[in-house]
Amino acid sequence: MSLDILKNIISDFYNVPLIQEKVSLKDKNWFFTGGNASYYVEPSDIDGFIFALDFAKKNNHKVFVLGQGANILINDKDFDGLVIKPQLKYISIKDFDDEYSLITAASGVVFQDLINKCLENNLIGLEEFSGIPGTVGGSVYINIHYFEFLLSQFLHSATVIEKSTGKILMVDNAWFNFGYNNSTLQSKQYYLIDATFKLKNADIFKIAYAKGRRDEIIRHRVKRYPNKGTCGSFFRNFYEDEVTLESGGKKMIHVAYYLDKIGIKGMLRVGDAIVSYQHANMIVNLGAATTTDIITLVRQIQQMVKDQYGIVPKPECQLIGFKEYPLLD
Repeated sequence: MSLDILKNIISDFYNVPLIQEKVSLKDKNWFFTGGNASYYVEPSDIDGFIFALDFAKKNNHKVFVLGQGANILINDKDFDGLVIKPQLKYISIKDFDDEYSLITAASGVVFQDLINKCLENNLIGLEEFSGIPGTVGGSVYINIHYFEFLLSQFLHSATVIEKSTGKILMVDNAWFNFGYNNSTLQSKQYYLIDATFKLKNADIFKIAYAKGRRDEIIRHRVKRYPNKGTCGSFFRNFYEDEVTLESGGKKMIHVAYYLDKIGIKGMLRVGDAIVSYQHANMIVNLGAATTTDIITLVRQIQQMVKDQYGIVPKPECQLIGFKEYPLLD
């Protein structure tokens, strides 16, 4: 009997998730780059999540919680710790009042699946985020946004687990201290178990419109943005106090404006890492790029913007497993 089979038998017998060793992360993120996880686990329930955190605490391992890997760049070197990929997938709905309902989705649910579930049950609001890749956990973590909509506008409450104690906490919207691309979860002291969204009940006509809007948003995103081998927008927009350039009396905060001006779209390339021809704020892995290639390309972009405008674009993409910050500061 092999060691792997024995580990699976023990895991099943004690009803705990199997903790694997030396698992590649390349096929678990949208950039298709990165090294191995020293330890890796996919808990399917809350007890399994608690078990995984306890394992990390007892062995003094760093922890990284992975969703679909749509907004991350993982170091080429191995991640020296435990990677947790939650497989909690439940969804439930209950009435709030005559106008609204509450829908609760576990952290491992794919966000587009949640949107579709809402529309199937006559609930509208989340379709504004159609086509954005990621799980519920990752979406709440980054507070996903599209045009004037932020996910925090719809979040009612949530269940989180405290890293240091394993305690399960029920929290409200205010607890998250949401901001642009920001939430309390980014302290990495708490991890999402599930999130509850307060959504409007809709009649068949509004649902038909919302389904059409979902399909149109997805069509628009597919045409406008690359949807393979990328983390999406690599850089965040600037804050108003970071820029001086104005247009029409308003600060030019949109990073894509500066990236378009320096002429890198579809042109600037390092190895198989290239700036997308569709969008200057998106980097694409053509197939064989490494994280090092992407970092080198990003630093070139930052330097070009700095040389021309005196400002340095900052990443929206989450950098995972780097002992030192790899970009221009």
